[in-house]
Amino acid sequence: MTGPLRAAAGWLADRSAFPTSVRAVFGYYGHSGAFDLESLRLKSTVDDRTEAMVEDVFTMIESALAEEFGVESVTFEYDTKLILPAQLTLGHLYREARLRANNDDPVAYSTWAGRVANRVESDDYRDPDDPTAWEGSPKNPQALVDRAEFLTRVVIEALLDGDMRDAVNDEEYDDFEVSIHIEPDEYETVARVAQQTLEANLTETLAALPAEVEEIYDWAVDVSEAHQDRDPRFRELYERARDGEEDAVGAIRAEYREAAFDVETDVFTEAELELPYLKTQYARVGVIYDAMIEMYRHTGLPVDQAFKRSIVLAIIGAQIWLDDVDDYGVDLEDGQLTPVTAEYVLADTDREAARRVREITERYLDLARENATDSESPLTGIATEYIYHSGDPHVLPGA
Repeated sequence: MTGPLRAAAGWLADRSAFPTSVRAVFGYYGHSGAFDLESLRLKSTVDDRTEAMVEDVFTMIESALAEEFGVESVTFEYDTKLILPAQLTLGHLYREARLRANNDDPVAYSTWAGRVANRVESDDYRDPDDPTAWEGSPKNPQALVDRAEFLTRVVIEALLDGDMRDAVNDEEYDDFEVSIHIEPDEYETVARVAQQTLEANLTETLAALPAEVEEIYDWAVDVSEAHQDRDPRFRELYERARDGEEDAVGAIRAEYREAAFDVETDVFTEAELELPYLKTQYARVGVIYDAMIEMYRHTGLPVDQAFKRSIVLAIIGAQIWLDDVDDYGVDLEDGQLTPVTAEYVLADTDREAARRVREITERYLDLARENATDSESPLTGIATEYIYHSGDPHVLPGA
């Protein structure tokens, strides 16, 4: 039974007059009864340090671009939303390190505390010449924080590399920004140089980590690219279904919405395997974050299965509820099959399609929140609420 405080928190979460971040905190407390002020305070620390890590990645790209265009210096920016799961994982590990510490705060004196990687611990896990560098778990809370920060910096670079790779493959260059004047057709060069710079550096970095880490990364890329290879088939089915072909509608249901999950991963429970669109959306976005968590785990960092499920489910929910809902009109025009456009050919009416989109999203985010609670990760639970309250389903026909 929910007490009066949780009921009040749930009521406040539904009030659009409040900022989304506040509604998210109220919503998570209303659903779970969990309120961890220390974790909330950690968020600003995580944001600050991961922002510095992104800047560190961009500095490397800026040097390559300056050489490419023959200028002394250039500022590079790239708009991406992909690093939230890495931020949540770092916050989760910060919290774990503080729980293990006595009076000292290992987060306050960590490698990236000064916004640059300026310290090497005696637990020298970054030395590729030491064959025992990555064996076992970190020896103390301080080493746990430093190792978590090192992996987060690697993960952020890997996520940016993957996102840029997709942009280059799709010839989408709008998110690549530079401070120098270039011609419109030169943005392709900017994108190519940026992505290839990260790819080359990442190859070298991963070679210094346990072999399993590079294998996990390559596996995730293979699964994702195999899904991308099916895009022409899905586009064809979507166009035929919009023309009223019943066999195409049935194929979308069988191959896209209810496709049997056959990827070798232990991330989901039996109940979660029944989620609509799980196979296609896992291959589309979820597998990258499954692999991300496994990179942490294979370098001795304590991230449990429930936390991994919460991240993967939340990301799939966010993809549907935020990107696919917002892009419905564009995807409709471009003939792009997504869970949202699929529901509008599978449902009998627009109203029914809009209702199903909401219900499917809520199933993903509810499970993500439950897993976050099980893993004692309030920041992740609050993030799932933030995702839900950030959506605007009213842009959909029939909503």
